[in-house]
Amino acid sequence: MRNRKRTFSDESEMTGHSRLTKSLFLAGVALLILLNLYTFVIAYPETYTLTPGINTSGSVLAKDFSAYYIGAWRLWNNPSHIYALGALHGAEPAIQPYPEAYKYLPSFLVLVSPFLSLNYQDALTSFDIVQFLLLPFMAFMLYGILSKKGLAITFVLMAILLLLPFPAPNGGFSLSYYWQWGEGQAKVFGTFLLLLSFYLGNRGKPYLSGIALGFGFFDPRFGLLALPLFIMYNRPNLRAASFSLVVSLLLSNSMLLYPGMGSNFVNMVFRSAVTTPLYYYSLIPFFTLLALIVVNVKEIVVAFDYYGVLSKFTSAKKEHSCTGFSNKS
Repeated sequence: MRNRKRTFSDESEMTGHSRLTKSLFLAGVALLILLNLYTFVIAYPETYTLTPGINTSGSVLAKDFSAYYIGAWRLWNNPSHIYALGALHGAEPAIQPYPEAYKYLPSFLVLVSPFLSLNYQDALTSFDIVQFLLLPFMAFMLYGILSKKGLAITFVLMAILLLLPFPAPNGGFSLSYYWQWGEGQAKVFGTFLLLLSFYLGNRGKPYLSGIALGFGFFDPRFGLLALPLFIMYNRPNLRAASFSLVVSLLLSNSMLLYPGMGSNFVNMVFRSAVTTPLYYYSLIPFFTLLALIVVNVKEIVVAFDYYGVLSKFTSAKKEHSCTGFSNKS
């Protein structure tokens, strides 16, 4: 009887300790988002201030969001000139001093087109707000795909994803997020799509996972970096996920066949995209993906090691994938 009481007492103590740990974890995640909100507020004046920003050339340009805004307008009104430099004047919206050049795949312009219903400055602010509101959903998805890694590791990745702490004078708690919000950049939205793809793959929904990555591939640098994780999370259903990815990528960018658009895209890639450095805001998806690869390195090796040659390194059998689904590709 005493042993039963002790066992019940031990279980109650462990349950209470687990609840406390999870409560502290949730409080920590909430704190990260609040610190990001402070950075958002600090960065707001930057959205309407004409400065060189972090432009390596030192020239004064409109914010990075201007490239998306003008690019979306041209998609529907002047598609062959999406990748043209500067302002074309005429009927297109005037942005002072002149808009940034668009450097992504055209699929992204479809996603930001609804913001054309607002004027440029309101659209930039709205785009930032929508991205900020995605942060809790991104935290939920990250927690879901890291549920077996423990709360300590998960919280470290949460800190990278939700804040990427790097305090600086007049830069809030994160230089990366300060410029993300100040420039109206799309790195949070892109990271959201990549995490959504991993989450759906982990939940056994390969077709939706492929579609999410197809749209998240608008910045091919991070799309390519995400491929090992995409394969790992979709390993049991890799054929379906790969098919969905290819179809989604081709269909969402089929407008490249429009006369002049495809050739201008190729010219843009060799003119500037391949030499574009990793600015502060680019570190958000870069370090998030890199951290996910590091904590899942064994599972990634298992996913790629079809014949189990490296099974001693992974100490895991191939038929037990990290997603928890049987390997029936």
